[in-house]
Amino acid sequence: MLLAALLWASVGAGLASTSDSGRFAAAMGGGLGTSVLITGNSTLISPNQTFEIGFFTLDGGSRWYFGIWYASIPIRTYVWVANRDSPVGGGFTPATVRMTAEGFMTVRDDAGRDLWRTDNSEPAGAARLLDTGNLVLLSGDGEGRVVWESFDHPADTWLPGLSVSRRRIITSWRSPVDPSRGPYSLRLKPPNYGEFELIYENGVLSPITYWSTGNWTGDRFTGVPEMTVPYIYTFRFDKPFTPDASFVYSEAPSALVILRPFLTRFVVDSSGELRQYTWSAQSSSWNMFWSRPEDLCGVYARCGDMGLCREEGLRPCDCLPGFAPADPVSWNSDDFTGGCRIDEAGGGGGGDDHCGAGDLREKPSELKELGPMSFDGASTVSFPSPSRGSCEDSCLRNCSCRGLNYNPETKRCRNLYGNLFNLRNSTSAPTLYLRTSLGGSSSSSQSGSKPRGGEWKTVALSVGSVCVLLALAAAAALVWTLLRIGKRETRRPKTATAARGEEEEDDDIPATANLRVFTYKELSTATKEFSEELGHGGFGAVFRGELPDSSLVAVKRLDRPGGGDREFRAEVRTIGSIQHVNLVRLRGFCSDDPHRLLVYEYMPRGPLSAYLSRKRRQQPQREELFLRWEERWRVAVGTARGIAYLHEECRDCIVHCDIKPENILLDGDFTAKVSDFGLAKLIGRDFSRVLATMRGTWGYVAPEWISGVAITAKADVYSYGMTLMELIGGRRNVETAAAEEEEEDGEKWFFPPWAARQVVEGNVASVVDPQLAGDYDVRQAERAALVAVWCIQDQETNRPTMGQVVKILEGTVEVTSPPLPQLLQALVSGDSFRRAASHASTSPGDDDDDNYSEEDSEISVVNGR
Repeated sequence: MLLAALLWASVGAGLASTSDSGRFAAAMGGGLGTSVLITGNSTLISPNQTFEIGFFTLDGGSRWYFGIWYASIPIRTYVWVANRDSPVGGGFTPATVRMTAEGFMTVRDDAGRDLWRTDNSEPAGAARLLDTGNLVLLSGDGEGRVVWESFDHPADTWLPGLSVSRRRIITSWRSPVDPSRGPYSLRLKPPNYGEFELIYENGVLSPITYWSTGNWTGDRFTGVPEMTVPYIYTFRFDKPFTPDASFVYSEAPSALVILRPFLTRFVVDSSGELRQYTWSAQSSSWNMFWSRPEDLCGVYARCGDMGLCREEGLRPCDCLPGFAPADPVSWNSDDFTGGCRIDEAGGGGGGDDHCGAGDLREKPSELKELGPMSFDGASTVSFPSPSRGSCEDSCLRNCSCRGLNYNPETKRCRNLYGNLFNLRNSTSAPTLYLRTSLGGSSSSSQSGSKPRGGEWKTVALSVGSVCVLLALAAAAALVWTLLRIGKRETRRPKTATAARGEEEEDDDIPATANLRVFTYKELSTATKEFSEELGHGGFGAVFRGELPDSSLVAVKRLDRPGGGDREFRAEVRTIGSIQHVNLVRLRGFCSDDPHRLLVYEYMPRGPLSAYLSRKRRQQPQREELFLRWEERWRVAVGTARGIAYLHEECRDCIVHCDIKPENILLDGDFTAKVSDFGLAKLIGRDFSRVLATMRGTWGYVAPEWISGVAITAKADVYSYGMTLMELIGGRRNVETAAAEEEEEDGEKWFFPPWAARQVVEGNVASVVDPQLAGDYDVRQAERAALVAVWCIQDQETNRPTMGQVVKILEGTVEVTSPPLPQLLQALVSGDSFRRAASHASTSPGDDDDDNYSEEDSEISVVNGR
């Protein structure tokens, strides 16, 4: 058949053939019958050549799919699949995409069967692939109305411009090589439709929510604090909390797109995570920009039935000893949802299905002790039991019982039934006893026969050998126990190394001798049941507490749904082993599952952010919320010293990754203490960069991190510069000014671009907090303002190191006037991207930060007098 595509020169949008550089829309032919749109290897490309549509295969050719992928990048990345549940099999060439005489688009195999078709309510006359990645069918009446669109039927990818509603649900692939519908979905949560949720649904269980965004507040979701400032993307939530709710995101009209990739996408991965990727032209790869849930083991059924979930390691899922993947092929393709079963090849004997015909004694089994383990799923039956033995008997007599927990203190037995998903080690969980089959179920003893003649000799030798081995094992165990007791007596009590007793081999919490390990009960008592909240951040709330020795502490409870473990470990590892006057001191922690708490020294004056809010400025009479210039200067220098210590004086360079006023605490003398190391990254001295998921706070994140490239310590320098701007101005960087305060061009809503221009033009006084009423050191203010602008330069190589910042602030070196950061200016002035690019420096990838020094810096540092 002829390729029924009419060239629409006047349209400039639609489908383009890979064999033809022209751009055209596929339209129905004038005759009766169907029109072939795509066949064989032919593909069609969107007008700006971003997206391409055609047939593809993932398994070498046995299954073919009709879908859309990115055409402008070297890595084939699929964003939509039409026939995801009905692939074309048994060959590819005869498969076609057609427009039927009735106006439907279909995928037809060589037998003439329609494997997929559109469900438009009126006939279509043309099809177009838009630059957004949306395939649309247009009415055939000449009006060009959209009668069907692929955005109404999303697969696993959420593209910019795709408005998600209650009928538009993003559903994962079955596996990385199988685009059929998987069990994980992102949807607006019914019946209120005011938040998003990730759900698990396998057709058997009711939908199970394992992560949610929290409710919409008008500008962000409560569980996604990163959305506070629309730094890169704009979000629009139409008619929230109604059945007609719809949520869409798009790229913000900002010059930051120069350093940021043009391509971005949200994906509900086959592993159950919601991930956002951005394309990095520098590395020619997709970089993960953001993901939830942060705890990989928080994804429901990620590792399937009887699968062991590990947050760290090459693979997130593993099988217990004596178990093997139920589906090895899928397991090797990173599809772990099939879980594990008893390893028959390893002597498990007949699988793990104990229910069936015949006497249960013909299928002998035992209960294996696995230690403290938590899990998802499973229904339980709890009842009194005088001993663990009787509890085990009750489970072994029931062929459906999978395992049990037994509490010797309460004498309660809990039998487990159904699927045990995401088994994971947990020191606070009860000991799990799992049912396994015994090998050799067809032995002669079990069949009722006795050993004959010479068999007695074999049996006797076997029994003797076993006895000898048991004696040796007992002796070895005794020696090992005595050595272990001896070691334990030499350790300090109640330290991180000893707190976990016999679980010391578990490295979830690093050994840190100078940290105290608290129980949850101790901290609950110290905080009066967590009644006095000091503040609330992205990973949990902070409460005031008093220890038995009358010392005050601040207790941070990590309680954000779906995350916190990673930040908890990072904080203990980072700040637990270092001390500096300008770093908050971590006194201890609690890791009683599921509780994660960190105990800090108490900072009576709270965070710096409390002194920068509009509310503070509207209450000038509250002197306790006003910082004099001397105090601001002390905070600026102290914060710089603390960060410089992390970067330059620790064994490994520590990049904080979240410098902002909320994470700078003040003691009674206004000494600054850098806090909250939950996002910190360690960079060995032999390396200069680290690739990290962008998880900082909007408004303080460096441009190169947004673009997805590996970051350096200069990312903290940028954040410090943004914070220093706020400290000088006595206000937040993003703030809607009152009408009488606004400039004519309205630029002061975003303080840094306006302030930077004033500083470069020599008008530092206009940037300083007017409530100081001129009572400040002019030279210090000028020095601080120049440093702030240098720190927020577009290119990381143009920024000083934190060591240089300290020297500049201390007056040991002088600094020249900085250039104007062009990207921030373009953000508020509306300059075109090309114009901003012409003023900006080269991209980060064109500079070599490894060779950066005072001498070759563009900061023009000279020796001071």
